[in-house]
Amino acid sequence: MAPPYPASGCGSPHPAPCQPAAMAAPRGSTPPRSGRKAAPAPAGLGPQCSFNPAAASPSGRAAGLRNMSRRFAAGSRKYSGTVNAESLCWTPAVNSKSSVCIENMPSEMLIKVFSYLDAISLLQVACVNKRFYQLASDNGIWLKIYSSRFPAKRRIWKNGLLQMETAPLSCAAVEERKPGYWKREYISKQIAAVQVRVMQLVKPVDPYTGLPCKNQKAIKVSGLSWIIVVKDKNEKEHVMETAHLSFKDTSVSIFWDGTSWPCLDVLSTLKLFGVLSLFPDQSTAPSKNGPRRRSLIAEYYLSHLTESSAAVGSDKLVQLFSLNPGLVVGLWKGSNEIAFVMASLHYHQLLERSALGSATVQYSLPPHKPVLDDIDPEYGLHGYDLHLDMHSGKHACMCGTFRNLFCRKGDIENGYLKLTVVSLKDNTKHIPLIGTVGLSWETTAFKGIVKDCCMLDVTVLDETQKPFWCFSAPVCMELSSKVSNLYDYMGHIYTADYVDSEGAEH
Repeated sequence: MAPPYPASGCGSPHPAPCQPAAMAAPRGSTPPRSGRKAAPAPAGLGPQCSFNPAAASPSGRAAGLRNMSRRFAAGSRKYSGTVNAESLCWTPAVNSKSSVCIENMPSEMLIKVFSYLDAISLLQVACVNKRFYQLASDNGIWLKIYSSRFPAKRRIWKNGLLQMETAPLSCAAVEERKPGYWKREYISKQIAAVQVRVMQLVKPVDPYTGLPCKNQKAIKVSGLSWIIVVKDKNEKEHVMETAHLSFKDTSVSIFWDGTSWPCLDVLSTLKLFGVLSLFPDQSTAPSKNGPRRRSLIAEYYLSHLTESSAAVGSDKLVQLFSLNPGLVVGLWKGSNEIAFVMASLHYHQLLERSALGSATVQYSLPPHKPVLDDIDPEYGLHGYDLHLDMHSGKHACMCGTFRNLFCRKGDIENGYLKLTVVSLKDNTKHIPLIGTVGLSWETTAFKGIVKDCCMLDVTVLDETQKPFWCFSAPVCMELSSKVSNLYDYMGHIYTADYVDSEGAEH
């Protein structure tokens, strides 16, 4: 900002009027005798100001100010100025266009600025443009961050004892590595450290279900969350972040609602992702604008939702449609507008599926091959357990465990096996339902219950008590035409069928 240009006598109690030198002074007037020279005007503003005692009258002062304002207006367009009638000092205005831009700064200076940022801020700055990405990946910056988080140790002998001390940094560690090497090392080691902590939490197994008993705590520690991305027919993506979680014994239900859903007619696919913060230990509440990685869990096709999928239930406001695996889409009745989306995810390897996949490829579950009886292979499979849960999303409807299930070798065909759990004639193994069966839903403005519809969680354990087959999915209970043979039960019989994506019926 240019300093003001005071004229001679500017600070005096009775300042004299300022008049441009090009103006003709009255005849007989005395030249100014000030001991100081007038300050030069800025470039482009014309001749410098001088003072004329004869122009001290109000009319002469006004005329001088008018002429001066015309001179300023005719000057350079880069400046504009005002004249204070009391002090007669010209004050230039601030230039509205700044010529300083951070993108025009030298690379060395930007790297120095970036060196004061933390890891999360560096990753955010790298998204600005290609130049910032390259500078924010500087090995020197990331080696400093890496060493502060994972300091290198070396063994030394001190006073006859073997001790560990922090090894100093070397210039070779920066110069001999490719650009971005220490950035990738830091990120991968942070992810590995979080995974180790999470895997330690899921090691304790519930003997009742054969599943990790601290899933909820592990999800909180890892900062894991879930989002859905719907894509329209123009390839535009719409991300739904906010979700409500409901934890059960063997699964977690995730519920998305809102008013910003696109119309179903223009949608093509829906993808379910697990989202994990890259640095969950540095932020207690991970932001959606922070560095995160997605893991694809499932992809669903919505183009023919109402045609290809049978409705699993309805109430006065919504109609529910099921998509495998474990997804429920609620549509407002009388329109193709989405009311909500609900997903039910089984705990079996949930953290691996939600964190170890990529944005385009799902995590592949390791194959589990059944082992036939080691004494008599013709005996088939035996010693299997089934844990069954039925819930409405918030409340449990039924929960039970059936042990020592078996399957003859002749019942194993085309990769499928048949396990008979309960016989209608065996009253001792029947489990009563709790309350009224119905799937509850709730949006910002409405809520309801779809009767005879619920979430079914199935967990089958092999003879070693390891999960053999697990799923969680919506099912609809229908009235059966069969009549009960039990003498102490006179009620109706209901059936619930489930067909997985591979065509197996249950």
